[in-house]
Amino acid sequence: MPKEKLSKNKGETKMSEKANLLNKLYSSVINFDSDTAERVADEFIKDGLDPLDGIEEGITKGLKEIGEKFNKGECFLPELLMAAEAAQEGIKVFEAEIKRRGGEKETRGKVLIGTVSGDIHSIGKNIVATMLAVNGFDVVDLGVNVPTGTFINKVKELKPKILGLSSLITTTMPFQKEVIDALIEAGLRGNVKVLIGGAPTTKEWAREIGANAYGADASDAVVKANELLK
Repeated sequence: MPKEKLSKNKGETKMSEKANLLNKLYSSVINFDSDTAERVADEFIKDGLDPLDGIEEGITKGLKEIGEKFNKGECFLPELLMAAEAAQEGIKVFEAEIKRRGGEKETRGKVLIGTVSGDIHSIGKNIVATMLAVNGFDVVDLGVNVPTGTFINKVKELKPKILGLSSLITTTMPFQKEVIDALIEAGLRGNVKVLIGGAPTTKEWAREIGANAYGADASDAVVKANELLK
């Protein structure tokens, strides 16, 4: 068999193997299978494939499908959370490999995110953080019940392009405004775009408190984050 044909066959086999692994990564997310996501990500790397392709063409594809189903009412919050957890297991493997190779994942910008003071709910914030990460943002998650002063200090220290403020109960919504007011007081408001979200929040509330944008859900938060950077 001519060398050219052998080379072509090997190339086709490699592409077929890659497509198979990408499909497995996608399936692991839509089937909420964290163990498989981690294992297949490891296989992907051992085959010498680009970890960025694994994130963008496998994991992100699955997460986007789940997000679309959630928006249509075809799946619910527990499923969305399980898909996000599976995605994170695969992403951890890929990001470790990117660092090992001495490279950096291309980022669209740093996002600082947290649930405001007095609010210990994490599910919605975690899903948004995962969706932002798989869509190319460098996400720093401050966790829940974050004091206003911590947000301000971290904005000073990390200089994010976007600050995400989550509030899952009505009584903590005023702390979103408190953070924005504190940014103004500290002379930092012009340095960072503020994206708010959470079950009780609305577009009108975002406008009232001077936020730059409101994310209705995780998928919308990604869209709004991209728009804020244009």
